[in-house]
Amino acid sequence: MSRTKTYKAQAFDHLSGLDGISDAQLAEHRELYAGYVKQVNALNEALAELRGRGKPSGTDPQFAELTRRLGFEYNGMILHEYYFSNVRRAGDPRPTPGSALAQALEQTWGGLDAWRADFQAIGAMRGVGWVVLAEDPVTDRLTNHWITLHQDGFPAGFKPLLVMDVWEHAFMRDYKVTERAKYVEAFFRNVDWQMVERRLTDAAALRPAA
Repeated sequence: MSRTKTYKAQAFDHLSGLDGISDAQLAEHRELYAGYVKQVNALNEALAELRGRGKPSGTDPQFAELTRRLGFEYNGMILHEYYFSNVRRAGDPRPTPGSALAQALEQTWGGLDAWRADFQAIGAMRGVGWVVLAEDPVTDRLTNHWITLHQDGFPAGFKPLLVMDVWEHAFMRDYKVTERAKYVEAFFRNVDWQMVERRLTDAAALRPAA
């Protein structure tokens, strides 16, 4: 059997000096992300070993549990890569006027402000999870979504454009558990709208580039 491909944690060296999200918070957050990468590799290796011994069986508790865990760990890795890739120091306050992204937001919500109000309302929902602006591959419309446990709640085939982490580990070094709204405001001060635009216009943008 061929050797299982492994993933490597990306450095995201550009993540420093953000407005309202400290370097210490980001360093801790990147360590957590690296843990997801490590778990994905470990799970893939364990599953490959079971398959190599002819043990893939839905009734085998070990095989079943490892398979179920893989979606959680893998999406935890990928969503963090989207998140870290769509923030930067001195982010622009809004998409470039007249850009494909600005036009798409206008067509769906009537403008940036109405879209952002919807996005932030989802981010304020009780519970931990993610908020994602995505493109519907059938209608090309942009839609906002809530993801709970990394793998729960996102329509298959939709393209993530802007990803915001609202798990408490994303902000509790800088803000109280009751101050998620302050973190969300800080997130929007650091959005890399050019990256979001590239994800929209690049047909191949299915996973953040290393």
